[in-house]
Amino acid sequence: MIIAEELRRPRPALRFDGPEHVLDVNAALLALRAEPHPGARGHRQITILHHGPVRLVLVAFEAGGRMPAHQAPGWVTIHVLRGSLHVHTAGAQHVLGAGQILALAPGVPHDVDAISEADMLLGVYPGAPTR
Repeated sequence: MIIAEELRRPRPALRFDGPEHVLDVNAALLALRAEPHPGARGHRQITILHHGPVRLVLVAFEAGGRMPAHQAPGWVTIHVLRGSLHVHTAGAQHVLGAGQILALAPGVPHDVDAISEADMLLGVYPGAPTR
């Protein structure tokens, strides 16, 4: 017998299983922003897809929130959904607004500062070819 609670909160192994996923970004952001505890370094995040090496992470920034310098072993996409973000790399400084996407090759160090309250969809794709 399946109880209602199991249907509302499937186990992570089941949540990310299968060849198709519908992800409600708006609902996930509302839930993330409604959390009662303060975010670390002015942001909160939740992984909405983790399948093999591919990850999609929603990040809700407070104004002035930041992610310190880091790098990933695969391609990274930073898609600004709302607000403005400042992304620093060794080669450039990017000011990104809603609807803009920055793609970074594997291993590119970067940090992110929220110019205003902002939402970001972060994609990490390890193992993707560079060309």
